Amino acid sequence: MTVPDDVQALIDQVQYREDGEFPVERGYIWTSCSSVENGNPLFWDDETARQLTGGPIAPPSMLSVWFRPHHWAPGRATQPLPLQVHFDLKERFGLPEAVMTDNTIVFHEPVRPGDVLSTSQILRSVSDEKTTKLGTGRFWVIDVEYRNQRGDLVGVESYTGFGYRKAEP
Repeated sequence: MTVPDDVQALIDQVQYREDGEFPVERGYIWTSCSSVENGNPLFWDDETARQLTGGPIAPPSMLSVWFRPHHWAPGRATQPLPLQVHFDLKERFGLPEAVMTDNTIVFHEPVRPGDVLSTSQILRSVSDEKTTKLGTGRFWVIDVEYRNQRGDLVGVESYTGFGYRKAEP
């Protein structure tokens, strides 16, 4: 089955542009580094960070941390879902199950304490129906672009997902 026109029209279109709920902060950075015993002085020592990167930065691997929605916030009526385009595709195609089969991240500008990031989701592709050992469904690729408060691109996370209906036993 080919990709319907309404879904085809969404490819390469920016969707769900959102601003982060909190600024990048050093306590998160230090807690994250501590939890994995990352002693890189770039993240702990201001002088080292100044010499190497012009000041403190967050570990690149923390890129998505700054945009994971809190499960609760004052005045919020519904809990936000990360990667909403993924859930939209599952619903549009009636695919109750899904897995992420690939995730890559390309880093651009450093993320620094005080930055407030924004994201947008961009559907890059949707396959025709495929049958795998998991079942019958579709593969899709979604990019999440992260930008700082100045609009500088700080990273792009690409997800490949497979939404499917389980194979009959």
